[in-house]
Amino acid sequence: MSQPRIAYAGMTHLGLCSAIAAAAQGFTTLGFDADAHLIGRITAGDLPVREPGLDDLLRARRECINFSADATMLHACDLVYVAPDVPTDGTGVSDLSGIDALLDSVLANTRDDATVVILSQVPPGFTRARQRPGRTILYQVETLVFGRAVERATKPERFILGCLDPDAPLPSAWQSFLKSFGCPLLPMRLESAELAKISINCALAASVTTANTLAELCERVGADWSEIAPALKLDARIGPYAYLAPGLGLAGGNIERDLATVMRLSQQHGTDSSMIRAIVANSGHRKDWALRELHEVLLATTPQAKIGVLGLAYKENTHSIKNSAALALIAQLAAWPVRAFDPAVPASAAQHPNLTAAQNALEAARDVDALAIMTRWPEFRELAPADLARTMRGRLVLDPYRLLDAAAARAAGLDYRTLGARTP
Repeated sequence: MSQPRIAYAGMTHLGLCSAIAAAAQGFTTLGFDADAHLIGRITAGDLPVREPGLDDLLRARRECINFSADATMLHACDLVYVAPDVPTDGTGVSDLSGIDALLDSVLANTRDDATVVILSQVPPGFTRARQRPGRTILYQVETLVFGRAVERATKPERFILGCLDPDAPLPSAWQSFLKSFGCPLLPMRLESAELAKISINCALAASVTTANTLAELCERVGADWSEIAPALKLDARIGPYAYLAPGLGLAGGNIERDLATVMRLSQQHGTDSSMIRAIVANSGHRKDWALRELHEVLLATTPQAKIGVLGLAYKENTHSIKNSAALALIAQLAAWPVRAFDPAVPASAAQHPNLTAAQNALEAARDVDALAIMTRWPEFRELAPADLARTMRGRLVLDPYRLLDAAAARAAGLDYRTLGARTP
C-alpha cells in the first residue's frame, strides 16, 4: 500500500509529541483536538507543552503535519491514535470520561477500514470493553517521559502492541508505520499490553525505592550512595540504565496512577500487593526529606527564618507540577516567608500566604536562611556556591540531587546537605 496517513486525536502532551514525531518520520500527519482555541495556538507555533527539541522538530517537519479541530478530517486517515493525556485524582485514580468521549468521536468520523489504536494509559480490560460491532480497537503502550519526550518518541526502544489476536498479522497501516522506526514489535493480547505499561512503572518504582531506602541508610552510617550506585550499574543483572538516583519520592502522576491501579486490582482479585503499598509509603517518607532537614537544622531554633526554593516543576524540562515535592514543601512552610523560582512554572502555582516570586535562581537565594534546590533544572548546576554564600543570610543548602559541587559548597562555608551521604 502507499504510505499511510496518520492521525493523533488529543493534542495534550502525549498526542502532540507523538504526532510531531510521526511527522518527523516523513508521514503525512494530522493532529486533531476538538478544542479550537488549542488548535489555534498550536498552528501558530505556541505549543502548550514544554519539551526540549519539540519546537525545533515541528519547525523542521512542518510541511508533514496539519492541525485541526474538525473531526471530519479524520476520515482521510488510515491509522488513528486516540492519545489524550488521562487525568488522575489525588489518589491516582484515572478519569476515563474524556478518552471515552474522544474515542466515540474518532469512531464516528473514521472509515470502517481505518485502524484505531488507543495510545493513552488505561487500566487492563479497558480496550476490550470498548470494542464495537464491525470495528476493531487496538492498543499500544506509550513510553514517553516528561522532559525526554522527543528522544523517546523519535527513537523508541520497542513497541508493545495490544491485539485481539496476537498471532494474526498486524493491520497493514499500523505495521508500515511502526516498522519505519526500526525497533522490535511485541504483539500480545490487549490486557497484557495494558498491564505491561503498569509493570514497567512498578519496576521503575521498585528501583527508585531501593535507591531511596539505601541512600537514607547511607546518610546514617557514613556511606555514600554515589559511590555505591556505579557498582550496581556494572552488575549485568541490574544494568547501566537502572533507576538508582535517590530522589524526593515519586511524582508526575503516571507511576502513582499505576501503583494505585495495582493495589485496586489486587484488592478486587484477592492478590497480594504489600510490596506496592511499601513503595507508596516509602515515597511519602522521602518526599518529606527537605522538610525534616529544615525543622531539624533551622526552623526549630529560628522562628523568623526565610526559605528559598529553587524549582517548582516535579522534574526538569517540564512545566508539570503533578505531585511536585517542591509544592508539597512550600505548602508545609506556611508559617515562614518563602522566595521561589522555576524556569518554567510561575511562583503563583504554589499555595503559600507569604510567597515572593524571584526573577532568577540567585535572586531566590537573596537574604534567605536556607535554600532548597527541589528540581534538577540544568541551569541550577551553574550556580557558584561562593555566590550563594555571599547572597544568602544563612548557610543551609539542601541539594537532594547533588546539582552543586559539594566540596566547593563546603569550602564556601555552606552547610551543604544531600541525599545519600552523611553531612560532615
